Amino acid sequence: MPDTPLLFAEADWSYDALQRAYDAIQEIAIGELGLDVYPNQIEVITAEQMLDAYASIGMPLMYQHWSFGKHFAYNEMLYRKGARGLAYEIVINSSPCISYIMEDNSMAMQALVMAHAAFGHNHFFKNNNLFRQWTDAEAILDYMQFAKAYIARCEERYGAREVERVLDAAHALMDHGVNRYQRKRRVSPKSTEQRARDRLRYAEQSYDDLWQRTNPLDTPREPDAGWREEDLRGMQPVPLPEENLLYFLEKMAPKLAPWKREVLRIVRQVAQYFYPQKQTKVMNEGCATYVHYRIMNRLHEKGLLSDGGMLEFLHSHSSVIFQPDFDDKRYSGINPYALGFEMMTDIERICERPTDEDRQWFPAIAGNGDAMGTLKDAWANYRDESFVLQFLSPTVMRRFKMFRLSAGEDDSDYVVEAIHNERGYHKIRKSLARRYDVALTDPNIQVVEANLDGDRTLVLRHEAIGGRLLDRDDAAAVLQHAANLWGYPVALEEVDAASQAMLREHDRVEPIG
Repeated sequence: MPDTPLLFAEADWSYDALQRAYDAIQEIAIGELGLDVYPNQIEVITAEQMLDAYASIGMPLMYQHWSFGKHFAYNEMLYRKGARGLAYEIVINSSPCISYIMEDNSMAMQALVMAHAAFGHNHFFKNNNLFRQWTDAEAILDYMQFAKAYIARCEERYGAREVERVLDAAHALMDHGVNRYQRKRRVSPKSTEQRARDRLRYAEQSYDDLWQRTNPLDTPREPDAGWREEDLRGMQPVPLPEENLLYFLEKMAPKLAPWKREVLRIVRQVAQYFYPQKQTKVMNEGCATYVHYRIMNRLHEKGLLSDGGMLEFLHSHSSVIFQPDFDDKRYSGINPYALGFEMMTDIERICERPTDEDRQWFPAIAGNGDAMGTLKDAWANYRDESFVLQFLSPTVMRRFKMFRLSAGEDDSDYVVEAIHNERGYHKIRKSLARRYDVALTDPNIQVVEANLDGDRTLVLRHEAIGGRLLDRDDAAAVLQHAANLWGYPVALEEVDAASQAMLREHDRVEPIG
C-alpha cells in the first residue's frame, strides 16, 4: 500500500495547502466525529488586522467609537514591546462562521486553528442551547452592517460628539442591557432595519397623529424631541421591576430623541449577542480544544501530518492547556482551556474506561461506550456553571489539586473547608460551579420605580448577594450615564438579596446636558 502523501511538508503555508488541510480536517470532523457546523469562511489576516479585531470586540463590522481606538493603541503597544502575543485565531458566531487566522502562523498552526475554530467553536455555537436561544447566527452580520451605517448617519446629522455621548452612556450600561431569563423573540435583520428606518422617517416627517386630531392648532413637534406629557400618559408602561436597563430607557426615557432610542437598541442587541459567551467560556474553549486534539491526532494517525508537524502541534497545545500552580507568578486563576479540556477528556475516559469511583459518581454515563454522544449532549445542554456542577469528577479535582478555603474580611487566617474526601468533593464542585454563575458574579441591578406622574426620579435597586456592595465611585459614574439618558434624577439603593434589608442608599444623581 503506497504511503499517504502529507498534507504539507513545509513550514510556510500556501492557499493550496490550506485547502488540502481544511478538506482533510472537515472529513474527520464531519465524517468521523459527527460534528454539526455552520458553513465556514476562513480569512487570513495580518497582525494589525488582528489588533483591529481585538479593538472592535472581534466583530468584522462595527460602528465607530473612541474606546475601540483606545483598545487598539493599548494592545498594539504591548504587542510591539513583546509584552503580549496575539491570538492564533478569532472566530465569529455567524453563518457562515468566520474564522480569522494569522498570516504569521506556520502551516501546522494553521491546521490547528482551523480544527479549533472552524469546527470546534463552530459546532458549539450552532448546537449549544444558549446560543440557539439568544443569538441568530444568520442575522448578526447583516445587523452589524445596518448598525454601522446607522451610527455613521447619526454622526453626519447630529454630530460625532452628540452620538459619542449616547454611546458612552449605553456602553456604561451594556452589562445591564441584557435579558437574562425571559425568552427573546427573534427578529430578522431586514425587519429590524426596516422598523428603524420607519421610526426615523416618522420622527422626521410627522408628529403624533392622535395629538394632531385632538389639538389641530398645535404646532408639530421637532423631529428630535422627546415624548410629550400626553405621550407619557398614553404610553404602554414597561412592567417593573425590569432587569434590562437599556430596554427600559429605550422604551420609557421621557426626553430621549427617537434616534437615540435606536442607538440604545443597537447597543443592547450587541450586548445580548455576547451574553451566552460569558456563560460558556470553559465549555466553549474546552469543546474547541478537545476537537482540535482529536482531529490533529487523527491526521497524524492517517499519515497526513508529519512527526515534526505533530511535535509542533503538541508544543502549542500543551502551552494552551498549561495550568500554573497557585504560587506561580503566572497564576491568574483557573485556565478555562485547561479545565475545559481536562473535563472533556475525563468524560471520554468515564464513558470508555470507568473506575468504581466513576460508576458511583456518574452512573448514567460510566461505561456507556459513547463518549462523543455524551460530549455532544453536554455541549448542547449545559453552560459552565451547570456543566461543572454535573461533570466535575474527583479525578479532575485531584489532578488540579483543588481544595476549598474560606476567610472573612477581618480574619488573619484561612480555614480549609474541603479536602479530597467524599464530602469535600461535593463542596469543591459546588463552590467552583458558583464561580461561573453569572447571576452571582454580575451585579443584579433592576429598575424598581419610575413615577412618570411625579418628579420622575428613576429608582434602581441592587440586590447584594452575601452583602457585597458596589464600589461607590464606579456606581456614581454609571449612575451619571443613566441619568443623562433618563433626563431626570436617578437614585440607587442596595439591599440584601436574601432579606431585602436596606444596606446603603447612594446620592441621587442629576442629569448633565
